[in-house]
Order: sequence, then C-alpha cells, then structure tokens
Amino acid sequence: MIPWPVQEWGIRRLDALAARFGRPTGLPAHLETGLRGEREAFFYLRRVGDTVVARRWTSAKVRGDVDLIAWSGQTLCFVEVKARTARDPFTAESAVDRSKREQLRRLVNVYLKAFEEPARDRIEVRFDVLSVYLLPGGPEFERLEGAFGWYERSNRS
Repeated sequence: MIPWPVQEWGIRRLDALAARFGRPTGLPAHLETGLRGEREAFFYLRRVGDTVVARRWTSAKVRGDVDLIAWSGQTLCFVEVKARTARDPFTAESAVDRSKREQLRRLVNVYLKAFEEPARDRIEVRFDVLSVYLLPGGPEFERLEGAFGWYERSNRS
C-alpha cells in the first residue's frame, strides 16, 4: 500500500496538472472555491485520522447534498464545508442557516435508513461545520464539532 503522504502528493500533483493543461471547468468562481474547499477538507479529515466514507453524498428523496461523511472514532460525522478565500469578520459556519440545517437533517435521516434498525439506533451521529480558509500561504481549517443537533432551539424564554 502506498503511504498516505505519497498518495496526497500524487493527487495534488494530478490536480495541478489538470488545472494547468485541462479544460476550464466553466464554473463561476464561488463554485470553484467551494469545490477546492471540499477537496482540501477531505485531505484535512484524512490527516487528522478520520475515515471519509462519502463525498458530496446525494439522495433521490431529498434535495441537496452532504459535503463529507466521515467516521471520527465511533462517531459518524456529517460535515458541511464552508470555504472562503480570506478571513472574514463573519465566520464561515454562520452561512449554515436554519434552512441548510433542516436540509442536512433530512439528508442524514435518509442516509441512516441504509443501516439495519438495531445498529442504526446505536450509531452516534454528529453534525460538524468545517471552515476552510484558502489563503496564499496554504489552507487553514477550523472545525466546529457538534455545530448543531437534531432539533432547533427555541428563541423563547
């Protein structure tokens, strides 16, 4: 088996060659930033020891996608990636609004139905937001573990 640092180097080198000699994607800059952020997030999760089991997971039953799904120890993490090209006074995770959280919860419910009933109830699930800052000196990451739960908190006292 090829060691992970060599695998990562190879994938990054192929990406660089594709960017230089490949066809332009034709995507708007903000979508390119998002895709690059998701790719960097994938490598980050691998580096910190998580096992990524899905990228950009979709379902025919629910609109949208889950950026990354990974096992972090015994916890199944559903990771929403937010990429920025610069630091901003507003955190990247603040872009995960109530509507996006609801959409992610629906997607996760569909994903979990693939597991058998007794095992499904024992799986510890966590919703994370991973902010990726694509800076000139290299990407920086901030992971907010347990960014939100299954239910919204009421603003009432």
